[in-house]
Amino acid sequence: MDRTEKFMKKMTEIEGISGFEHQVANLVKEELGNTCEYEYDNLGSLVCKHVGTAENTGIMMAGHMDEIGFIVQQVTEDGFIKFLPVGGWWPGNVLAQKVAIQTRKGRVLGVIGSPAIHDMDKEKQGNLMKLKDLFIDVGQSVGYDVIKKLDIRPGDPITPITEFEIMSNKKMYLAKAWDNRVGVLVMAEAMRRLVKMKHPNIAYGVGTTQEEVGLRGAKTAAALCKPDVAFALDVCTAKDTGSGNKGRPEKLGNGVGIMVFDRSLIPNMKLRDFMIDLAEKHKIKHFLGVLDNGGTDAGRINLSGTGILSMYIGIASRYIHSHISVIHRDDFDAAVELMVQACMALDKKTVESLKSF
Repeated sequence: MDRTEKFMKKMTEIEGISGFEHQVANLVKEELGNTCEYEYDNLGSLVCKHVGTAENTGIMMAGHMDEIGFIVQQVTEDGFIKFLPVGGWWPGNVLAQKVAIQTRKGRVLGVIGSPAIHDMDKEKQGNLMKLKDLFIDVGQSVGYDVIKKLDIRPGDPITPITEFEIMSNKKMYLAKAWDNRVGVLVMAEAMRRLVKMKHPNIAYGVGTTQEEVGLRGAKTAAALCKPDVAFALDVCTAKDTGSGNKGRPEKLGNGVGIMVFDRSLIPNMKLRDFMIDLAEKHKIKHFLGVLDNGGTDAGRINLSGTGILSMYIGIASRYIHSHISVIHRDDFDAAVELMVQACMALDKKTVESLKSF
């Protein structure tokens, strides 16, 4: 693996559901070292600041650090764990998957279980289980008291377990948590490059918290940075696996997505056109995409203060909101290049022209 792939492995395998993102933030700081100034908002969002040759424009590049997971609801008398979802889960993606519970005493391995098919009535065997009917098995057995031995408590976070792997197509990466460690990785890589360049602005590389439960950290981080322009770096749902999406551009290997619409944001059209022109000027492979359902941090940042010029930049990913998802390396590299060029080009005069009505 090259340096970036090794960083991807660390970033995706680390555990950090909404509200428990501190390990991700520490990994970003470890990567960027003393090249940036660091600050946290009161929800735990990490701000990495680098001042260029002049304090002209504040540019915020935000990737949310949290992944979807679960939280302990109850430890039953029999020693099984009942749980609640954190973020959006389809029950069909949950059953028989390995998870890790983070307790004050350490990490506990478990598997999500349900009654065996042999114990179900025939008419129930074809039905999809509901989350409330599932449980986590942490090794309960006769003579082993889970409550006393493991000290699992309600509120403890539960994270999927999946190893980062490079597929047979060496540009395809399989891992958990691409939503949205890929955005954090794009931010960190762009900051790593920018601190070595003579850029004219203040670059804010931000890892936001609690996106999956309501875009919460984006609001507080934007209030801390007060940027002039902001980019939310996030996945977009790949449209290349089903027959119902013929002609859609959101495909792996198709470049970085300049996203023109989601349920939380209609971007400034001048900024949209500026980013398209920038991608074309630097021959960065890109497409214009939409997010049919859901919103992004860009929608919450956009409404901070009196309004911030905001854009959602997407990296196509298959099978998000499950234990395993897939991205393409070229799309990642294109997103990094687009962010670097944007930070170089968005000087004060240019930004003022984009804000004129």
